[in-house]
Amino acid sequence: MKRAMSIFGLATIFLVSFSCKDKATSKINNDNVEVAANRDEVQKKLPVMSFEKKEHDFGTIVQGTPQETIFRFTNTGDAPLVITDARSTCGCTVPEYPKNTPIAPGESGELLVKFNGSGNGAVTKTVTLTANTQKGSELLRIKAQVNPKNGEQLAVPMKKG
Repeated sequence: MKRAMSIFGLATIFLVSFSCKDKATSKINNDNVEVAANRDEVQKKLPVMSFEKKEHDFGTIVQGTPQETIFRFTNTGDAPLVITDARSTCGCTVPEYPKNTPIAPGESGELLVKFNGSGNGAVTKTVTLTANTQKGSELLRIKAQVNPKNGEQLAVPMKKG
């Protein structure tokens, strides 16, 4: 009796599995497969930000003297580039960028970075761009040697010796 039940159970599983497979393949819509394949191919295409420079050195400046530089870039990818955010490491550095403006493949854009000249000595600031690239962000740097106003000297500790 147990053997008959086992054979019956296996036969039922066998019939159900094959009948389901036949029904599933008949339900596939070839148009939907093609649409999905095209969608997946489009999603593989990404923008790429290629910069003329990723760092700018203002050189030696007097403290409090505003500075500006432009970072030029080109979308060398194969999808529209969108910059959604640009932030600096402090309030003394302000980026201006084409926010949420699609930049087509092959087109160029500019990012203006303003630095108010604060700090003393060697100063380095970073601007982080958030964009729809594969990496998701890009880093730009500015630097300067900031000298005090009116010829004041920076306090340099004397070596004991």
